[in-house]
Amino acid sequence: MEPNISLVAGLIADPARSKMLMALMGGKALTATELSIEADITAQTASSHLGKLVDGELLQVRKQGRHKYFQLKGQHIAVMLEQLLVITSLSKPQTATGPSDPRLQFARVCYDHLAGELGVKLYDALVSEDMLQDMGEQSVLTEKGKKHFTGLGVDVAALEKAKRPICKSCLDWSERRNHLAGSLGKWILDFTFEKQWAERGLDSRAIAFSAKGLKSFHKTFLIKPDVQN
Repeated sequence: MEPNISLVAGLIADPARSKMLMALMGGKALTATELSIEADITAQTASSHLGKLVDGELLQVRKQGRHKYFQLKGQHIAVMLEQLLVITSLSKPQTATGPSDPRLQFARVCYDHLAGELGVKLYDALVSEDMLQDMGEQSVLTEKGKKHFTGLGVDVAALEKAKRPICKSCLDWSERRNHLAGSLGKWILDFTFEKQWAERGLDSRAIAFSAKGLKSFHKTFLIKPDVQN
């Protein structure tokens, strides 16, 4: 029996549920109250919608003390939503693509990795420096890439043993080109925050780099001037 995609499509199609899903694209776990505010609906209505999203395997619930937090079921859900954003933007009769907020356009969180203009520049630089082999929807970390990231502290062998792909291409909603997802994409974003090169907004997926932090990011990941344009 073939899967019934209309069930998932129906869950996402509801405006309130789609707003809640978008709010969770930043990777943070949110409460039902917080999600009701994002969707501009009552807490009771939000509870009903969230139950459907959990039953539909789009969300998962985490309990901590008396509180319940909701998250996307996994990175594959975030990828699906990002691709739907691409399709939605293509269906609109306009030239401009992506978010209107320039901060989101430049750098934002896509579940647990870097997206936006800078995310695409990162991907292009790694390919240009022969550290990443672009395979379309997939990408492969080369021996040169393994050596470079090992030098930065990445346990490449451990990542290779994990179920999650090290490198995965994710079509960027605003740039319409690939940015880097997968466990390496997550590591790069975590590394960026640990180095305090950038910080993310409390109520936004936008990532704000300091001037010094952006320079360090470019240097560390070999983003040259000709790749930055």
